[in-house]
Parts: sequence; structure tokens; C-alpha cells
Amino acid sequence: MSVTTEVEVEPFRHFDAEVLAVRPVGASLVRVTFGGAGLRDITTSGPDQRIKVFLPRAGEVVPHVPTGPDWYARYRELPEAERPVMRTYTIRHARDGEVDVDFVRHGDVGPASRWAGTAAPGDRAVLLAPDRRFPGYARGERVGADHLPPAGTAWQVVVGDETALPAISAIVESFPADTVARVFLEVPAEGDRADWALPPGVTVTWLVRGGSTTSALASAVRAAALPEGPGYAWLAGESGLVRELRRHFVSERGLDRKRVYFCGYWRRGKTEDAAYDSAED
Repeated sequence: MSVTTEVEVEPFRHFDAEVLAVRPVGASLVRVTFGGAGLRDITTSGPDQRIKVFLPRAGEVVPHVPTGPDWYARYRELPEAERPVMRTYTIRHARDGEVDVDFVRHGDVGPASRWAGTAAPGDRAVLLAPDRRFPGYARGERVGADHLPPAGTAWQVVVGDETALPAISAIVESFPADTVARVFLEVPAEGDRADWALPPGVTVTWLVRGGSTTSALASAVRAAALPEGPGYAWLAGESGLVRELRRHFVSERGLDRKRVYFCGYWRRGKTEDAAYDSAED
């Protein structure tokens, strides 16, 4: 008698992807739509779903990315000259065989921004993304998605800069009708403001940086009057600012540290490469 065993499926897997379309989103972002037959297996486990995007090095057409359970160890072992560019992004939309990823354009300062500025249909990339066949997703497990207010949360604060705008957009669009939330966003230009259909209990504060090198986010959040009851904070963006705001909510606002999600994934004064080399994500 033969015994059928279930094939083990990892939460994430590598997907070969091709650029289908590129279009600007506001003043500072560009949306790249990736396609490919295999992308039908990509799913999300929450609105702020993180993925890895691997881009070709100069002179390459397709990035050569190690795969399998030990891919990261083998990736780190590659010589620098052979290692594909890897960055962390948020799935903005996932459809049948298509995935939208929004890239921040901040000039020719690093390989990811440079690629986003010249991307065109037919370009190739590799996505490390959630595989819908993973049984845990059907049970409600989350992998790489962290916006999850605990039961009984009375209000939320969502804070970020333009690098967090894709995730915050998805979070705001997922709010139930009875959500009470304060959203704070700092962006480079007036044209980066998004027009969301908001529940009545949600307010958004847009801060336009313009040419300033100083962030106004911390001051705006500190000055905000917040509701009573158990709250939840989701903080993302420049690492120094995120750490400052986390201390503010825990030490000054008295929010339980378990109710504060924070992710600082770039560092002021660092190049794109240096900022990501120092990140744990």
C-alpha cells in the first residue's frame, strides 16, 4: 500500500517576474506592475505585506538568486560583484498573476532607485513573496505582515514617511468602518498626498517636507491629542525617528510596548546601500 505524503510548502518562495507596466504614483513614487504565470501563487497575509525584490546587477538581464530553504546563507556567501541587489518592499496590490510594487524615486543614489527610474516593460526581477499554498495562511497565520491591532483596541496611530506610504495606503484602505485612528505622513511634495475614502473616525495629517532636511513628524505626533482607552501604534520609516516615537509612546504615553509595532529601515545620512546593509530586515 502506498502512502501519500503532503509536500511541505514554505511560507515564502522565489518567483520569476517580468515588468508589465510602469507609471508614476504622485510626485515621488513609481508603480511597477510585475507579471508572470507563477505570480498567481502570490498572496498576502496582511495589508503591510513585505516582500524581497531582487534586481539585476549592471550588465545582467535576470538576477541570479539562490533559492531553497538556505537561500539567504548562500546569498550572503556570494562575492559582492555577483550578489544581486535585494531590497524590501510592500505589496501594494496582488491580482491574478500580477503584483504592484511602489518604489520611491530619490534620484540616482543607489541601484534600486536607479532601476525604478529606468524600469520598462520586459525588464526582469525576482520576488521573494508569500506562497498561497502554505497551509498556515488558511489558518490565519501572518508572515511578513505586522499591522495587527490586538483585540479590544480602541484607537490606532499610524506614522510614516514616503517610504512607508505604500504600506500605510494599504492599511488605511483596510480599516473597518468603525475604526478610530490618527494617521501621520511626511512626504517630499504636495503631489504625494493620497485621496483615500476614510471611515469617519479616521483623520490624516499630511506634512510636506519640501526642501527641508528636518522631519516634522515627531513634533506633530507629540502634539496630538489621542483618545482614551487601549491604543495601538504602527511606526515605520527613518530608524532614528522610529526609535524616538517608540520611546514616546511607551515611556511618555504609557502604551504597552506589545502594542507598538516599529520598523526603521533607512538611516538619515546614509546611502541607499549603507542603510540597507545595516538593517536586519
